[in-house]
Amino acid sequence: MYAIVEVAGKQYKVTKGLNVYVDRLESENESKINLDKVLLLSNEGDVEIGMPYVDNVYVEAVVKNQEFKDKKVIVFKYKNKTGFHKKQGHRHKYTLLEIQDIVTGAKPAKKEAKVVAQVEENNN
Repeated sequence: MYAIVEVAGKQYKVTKGLNVYVDRLESENESKINLDKVLLLSNEGDVEIGMPYVDNVYVEAVVKNQEFKDKKVIVFKYKNKTGFHKKQGHRHKYTLLEIQDIVTGAKPAKKEAKVVAQVEENNN
């Protein structure tokens, strides 16, 4: 079974147990996240394509490393006959996700709903 998910505007093919480097996410290490933007689900030859997303399917993942950086990319600008030289570097930041499971069925409850319910209970 595999799925194609959208994370931060990019698409990734994921399977259970796979480690995936995605653009940096706002999460802490060892926190669980649910990727609910599933574009395609393939289960033993049965392919389900979403319009735009597949209903009642999400991917459970754990953030393994938040501070991963890619190799340095050198940007060198030069203009002929003017003496203009400019050298810059950039290291893109990534998040390492470990895919735990691809879940079909009911969508997970939103975290915001749980927080609101706890606040309401504390106020009463």
